[in-house]
Amino acid sequence: MIFQIDNNKQTEITYPDSDGQPMADNTLQFRWLTTIKENLEWLFADNNQVFVAGDLLWYPVEGDNKIRQAPDIMVVFGRPKGDRGSYQQWLEDNIPPQVVFEILSPGNRQGEMNRKLLFYQKYGVEEYYLYDPQHQDLSGLIRVEEELVPIEEMLGWVSPRLQIRFEMDTQLRLYHPNGELFSTYTEVKQRA
Repeated sequence: MIFQIDNNKQTEITYPDSDGQPMADNTLQFRWLTTIKENLEWLFADNNQVFVAGDLLWYPVEGDNKIRQAPDIMVVFGRPKGDRGSYQQWLEDNIPPQVVFEILSPGNRQGEMNRKLLFYQKYGVEEYYLYDPQHQDLSGLIRVEEELVPIEEMLGWVSPRLQIRFEMDTQLRLYHPNGELFSTYTEVKQRA
């Protein structure tokens, strides 16, 4: 008796919606994460082809659920708004997030941040911004050919994709293209 194994059967791969990691390690990090994410949502509210997400797992490679990253904030031009359990790039016209923000917390380690940089560089991020609110440290990288290279001067920098301006005094200040300062939801409601 001869048994034939069907090699054409593909094992179904599950792409989890969670990596089990907390969204933020403290209230300061969470406030910055939500403020930036929500202001970017407001900025692109009238553009149905800009997807903004916070702490969403991004899977760039079909067939490998171990290759993943959950940027604090990501912006994808050319993809519709809408709810997703994760960002599976092959289902999104193979468009990677073009802009990524990471808001650092005391729990972030240099090795972890180096791995994130290599991931974002390898998988097509064009602009990568890091902000450490505890140490008032802001840095950015921009894609030049195949590499993400440091932006020499972040003060006054205008994001090529987002058209927002970065400033620092006692803390990070982000400005909409119209000059309006990024605000928390509470600040917006208090002004209304």
